[in-house]
Amino acid sequence: MDARLPALRGGSLLRKAFPDHWSFLLGELALYSLLVLILTGVWLTLFFQPEMREVVYAGPYAPLRGVRMSAAFDSTLHISFDVRGGLLMRQTHHWAALVFLAAIGVHLLRIFFTGAFRRPRELNWAVGLTLFVLSLAEGFAGYSLPDDLLSGTGLRIAQGIMLSIPVVGTYVAFFVFGGAYPAHDIVTRLYPVHVLLLPGALLALVAVHLMLVVHLKHTQWRGPGRTQANAVGKPFFPQFTASSGGLAVAVTGLLVLLSGLAQVNPVWNYGPYRPDQASTGSQPDWYVGFLEGALRLVPPWETNLAGHTLMWNVLLPAVVLPGALFAVLYAYPFVEQRLTGEGRTERHLCDRPRERPVRTGLGVAGTVFYGVLLLAGGNDIVAQTFRISVNGLTWVLRIALIVAPVLAFLLTRWLCRALTAAETERLAEGVPTGEIRQSVTGGYESGREPVAAFRPGAPRRALTGARTGTPSRTPHAPERPDR
Repeated sequence: MDARLPALRGGSLLRKAFPDHWSFLLGELALYSLLVLILTGVWLTLFFQPEMREVVYAGPYAPLRGVRMSAAFDSTLHISFDVRGGLLMRQTHHWAALVFLAAIGVHLLRIFFTGAFRRPRELNWAVGLTLFVLSLAEGFAGYSLPDDLLSGTGLRIAQGIMLSIPVVGTYVAFFVFGGAYPAHDIVTRLYPVHVLLLPGALLALVAVHLMLVVHLKHTQWRGPGRTQANAVGKPFFPQFTASSGGLAVAVTGLLVLLSGLAQVNPVWNYGPYRPDQASTGSQPDWYVGFLEGALRLVPPWETNLAGHTLMWNVLLPAVVLPGALFAVLYAYPFVEQRLTGEGRTERHLCDRPRERPVRTGLGVAGTVFYGVLLLAGGNDIVAQTFRISVNGLTWVLRIALIVAPVLAFLLTRWLCRALTAAETERLAEGVPTGEIRQSVTGGYESGREPVAAFRPGAPRRALTGARTGTPSRTPHAPERPDR
């Protein structure tokens, strides 16, 4: 193999070390979900018809028999009820999309909280964020293709967002939809975007991301024998390939099992899309739920300027907010390194979140901000379930959107500092043994022994002044922790 593949010459790639901690498998979880998406998506393209022409349904689902609908929705019903295994493949595709986006999101959180975005990995952080943005667009495009009442409601919201863009909004909406809403070209145009353009871009970025990972090497938790200049873990072949292959099989099996047991997106319950109808309690998939929540929380603000109406209640939450959010995320590695002075040195060891209280606090605050918006996206369902006023809940969520992230930041920063102080005291004084003895002066003291068990990345330094009641074991080799 080495002789036939110049990239493997010398066995450098085959013997490349990959960390074996579970937190490093989140990226692989996203990768294997993407592979399931591609396989099931290719199968679905054999039966789906991306057309808006009107047909009369004559399939086996009796409640919709004789109803006029688009050919896209008719083919979706055909896949679900007529094609052998079609419903399983549809649901596997949908569940894989949800897991794919969730895995990318959690993977990005792991990168953020451990500081793995620092030099020399700033470009890879930007590539990962771009992958997430494209995945959001890809998920929304696929979600809209069946042309059911729920996805049509989402497209109507998307068209309203386009119209809110000052000056060019009308032209953008006409270009995308091919005419006045609902037009007849949107599904036909979304189809190549969903099956060709965005998947091609995703695969290209995944390839770039993996090449950068191989070139820059993995980050790793601090520990004995691990330095800024090496990488400790499983060799790529055969240990890592075996465990990673097992993960791929497990992910595929669990997705298929989940698809067979848990129903998702039952489009036949919603019916075909009609512009004069809206599905009650319509909720988008979770990855765009925060935009729905933002739209529901912003008051109906409008401004008339020189004959033009600026719809702030749509422009701010659906255009400005996500744009500002991702701009901050793209810029964060450079801003943090500038403020901390770490931009001139390479960082290959992961931070523990408690050691970076400000960064961890910001991350938790951002997560809480997102959670409030996601909850607001279903405020009508929450109000109906708990029988409370939807207007009162909306005001509570508006206040929480401002107050809750600030409280989360302060609480998280305090907790990180408290955990670090407790750990420092534990390392300095040792671990209580449970033995209590009386001193010659009549006082009592507990026996202690040096710390012998360490979590990944925990500081390991020689203990001085630890009171020991029993002979202690020799601690691990001391190592200076990061700042």
